[in-house]
Order: sequence, then C-alpha cells, then structure tokens
Amino acid sequence: MREAIDQAYKTAMKSGDKRRTATLRSINAAIKDKDIEARGQGKAFTDADILPMLQKMVKQREESLGIFTQAGREDLAVVEREEIAILSEFLPQGLSEAEVDAAIQKAIAETGAEGAKDMGKVIAALKAEYPGRIDFGKASGKVKAALG
Repeated sequence: MREAIDQAYKTAMKSGDKRRTATLRSINAAIKDKDIEARGQGKAFTDADILPMLQKMVKQREESLGIFTQAGREDLAVVEREEIAILSEFLPQGLSEAEVDAAIQKAIAETGAEGAKDMGKVIAALKAEYPGRIDFGKASGKVKAALG
C-alpha cells in the first residue's frame, strides 16, 4: 500500500495536479508520523495499520464536508470532496447493504451466536474477514437486530 501511495504521489507531482499532490503528501506525512510513533513504542507500523488511518482521514473529511455544506461554503466543500475521492482510491471497495446482511448471517452461523451476549464474537468475526469493507457503526445495529 505504501508503494501504491508513493507511486501515485510521484505521478501527481509529475502531472502538476496540486490537489492530488497535496492530499497524497498529507497521507505520506501521516504514515511517517505513525512510523515514528510506532518505533518509539518498539513496534512496527505495517500496511495493515495504514487502512484504519486512511479510513479515519476520510471520516474527518466527511465531517468537514458536512460542516462546510451546512455553512454554505461550497468552495471548501469541493476541496473536501476531492480529497475524499483521492483517499478512497486506496481503500478497499465497501460491501453493499445486501452483502453486509449476508456477511452478518454468515458470521452468526460460523460463531454459533445465539443472543445479544454473543454480539462481540460476531463483530470480531466480521472485522477479521472484512477489514475496512464494512461500516461497523451501522453493522453493529444490524447484528444486534439479527441476534435480538
């Protein structure tokens, strides 16, 4: 994933795409910050750790987009939309509602969950099998409904 981001950054710089260059530069800076932080803790910041970081960056921009749209600042909202699109290129494709429902039923069957007390097992199974592809904020409500 690091290599894909680096290659996209170099391509953006060569093509003179300022928005893309700036966004990819911010991703690289965040990765370097996390590398330094992890090294200080005696750990390694892996490609698997980049996914949640990118998801967090998208979520931050979505929140900003909502604020800018509500305030009537379309000029700033456009920038946020462009950055969300660039960041989303590096995220795995999300599952559709039907696919999420099927994944929940499969996880319930695999874990043998029978009630709300087993919700943690089901969420853990979903996180292990579909990292970054399910919005767990929404999925937890569906899991609770399916088990309840």
